[in-house]
Amino acid sequence: MIKRIFILISIIIPLLSASVFAEDDNYDKNSIINDAADFFGEGTEGLGEVIEKIFKQHGRPNAIIKGEEASGALGIGARYGNGTLTMKKGGSTTVHWTGPSIGFDAGANASKVFVLIYHLPNAGALFQRFPAVDGSLYFIGGISANYHQSDNIILAPMRLGAGLRAGVNVGYMKYTRKKTWNPF
Repeated sequence: MIKRIFILISIIIPLLSASVFAEDDNYDKNSIINDAADFFGEGTEGLGEVIEKIFKQHGRPNAIIKGEEASGALGIGARYGNGTLTMKKGGSTTVHWTGPSIGFDAGANASKVFVLIYHLPNAGALFQRFPAVDGSLYFIGGISANYHQSDNIILAPMRLGAGLRAGVNVGYMKYTRKKTWNPF
């Protein structure tokens, strides 16, 4: 009987440990809210609500990007940004992104960007194109969030920006290791 209990315990403990360690591979909501508030600074009213909604829809992210970008459009537009990708399980790397867009969109803005990333198996998997639909309304400033997905990887960029811009557009975001001015 004692031998059976020992065998059962030796099977259960590794399974419980694996689930505890798996949670450590993802960011928790409170640390993301605090990190995003520190990154964006003062004037981030509503940020907690945006993060709550993203967590409710997708759970805990396993990577984040902190960066900045500039974009503009007059029907046809482009977006350029750079930042640092940080994986919860360790490691960080510099990333750049560009993307063309087309739509009913006019104006320009500059933004700080905080991206929650889900199901990223490794840093190299980020370097690809992600389809994007974006709606913006900036009159001096504002915060926005949307989703980009390619296969199982989901990106939830949150932007706190300043400028004068309004519209809706479609396009893609291309993440690269090196900076480029070519949005395609």
